[in-house]
Amino acid sequence: MTDLRRVGTNPDFWYPVAVSRRLRPGRVLGTAFAGERIALYRGRSGAVHALEDRCAHRQVPLSMGVVEGETLLCCYHAWAYRGDGRISRIPYLSKGDGRPPRGVRAYPVREAYGLVFVFPGDPDKAAVTALPELPAFGSPKYKTMTFSRTVHCHYSFMHENLLDMNHQFLHRGVVGKLRPELLEHRTGARSVEARYLFTHAGGKRNRSAGLLAAEGIGGSHSRDVMTIRTAYPYQTLDLVPENAERPAFRLWAAYVPEDAEQRTCHAYGLLMIEKPGIPGALHLAWPFIRRFTERVFAEDRMAVEAEQRAWEEQGEDRNHEVFPLILDVRNVLRSNGVPLGPGDAPDSPASHEGRASASGCHAAEPATPVSEMPPVELPDG
Repeated sequence: MTDLRRVGTNPDFWYPVAVSRRLRPGRVLGTAFAGERIALYRGRSGAVHALEDRCAHRQVPLSMGVVEGETLLCCYHAWAYRGDGRISRIPYLSKGDGRPPRGVRAYPVREAYGLVFVFPGDPDKAAVTALPELPAFGSPKYKTMTFSRTVHCHYSFMHENLLDMNHQFLHRGVVGKLRPELLEHRTGARSVEARYLFTHAGGKRNRSAGLLAAEGIGGSHSRDVMTIRTAYPYQTLDLVPENAERPAFRLWAAYVPEDAEQRTCHAYGLLMIEKPGIPGALHLAWPFIRRFTERVFAEDRMAVEAEQRAWEEQGEDRNHEVFPLILDVRNVLRSNGVPLGPGDAPDSPASHEGRASASGCHAAEPATPVSEMPPVELPDG
């Protein structure tokens, strides 16, 4: 069986690569997807563009460039690029000079949920591939907290960490003694969903945990149901307190590989927290909830980065997993992924059809190479 840590994430989906507010009009930001460096820039009109992060002239990163109207100028010789990657101007080019190089690759780009998404795979699939649906985002009943952190591990470790709630001992210093009970789980060709029942079994609990779970400042002994779902390539988590009508909070997360070997990923998260009945109460609790969630994330990051270091030291995956839920999510990630190198081809989705539900989902095909861009048209002189 293919080592999951040698399987790349499928590029034929929309992936967040930046937080929108960090890309102001007239600014450029360098980012990456699986070793492909990408230059994001926002034109004066407010539109965002995503280009391959290199000038076709001397290969200087375009993320070092300057925005002029809706074009991006290389900082070295001021070659100007449109948002579609075509070169629109070479300041010193004359009629007698040689034919200039072609432009650079432009990525389909969209903004949603306060994030900038790019489509790094086959551009022909971008128009027919939907962005993730987050009904709680923008709802007057919820307020959203955005997370953006680099984690030095393969993205699969992050999926496993969130789905496997049996690791609550790791968080004993902030949540006390939590007892998770797996109620049920379902597996499809592209998804794994688990429902847990959580009870608090003692120990000191951080007050912010109670605020986040809508249990009041002192916490309670309520029984909460948590539903976690990997719907390739994203992940969601909903927590519904006992006797509540809707989730106290909803989490959406994506783990975007940064380097070519995909041993580092950037975790983007949107935590949508239900507003309490008291106006302004959530605003006052916001810094405390942020501190609590950052601490929990730091503990998770410590664990998954330790897993990654062990994989690198051992040169292979020596995991001895016994939890069926994690075995299932590994199959989903493996069968929907793409090879990172020769001999690393993921298992065929057909090998897992016996475990798939009747959802009708099938693994996406690997991205096809982007066709060469047409010749650049430059004005005379």
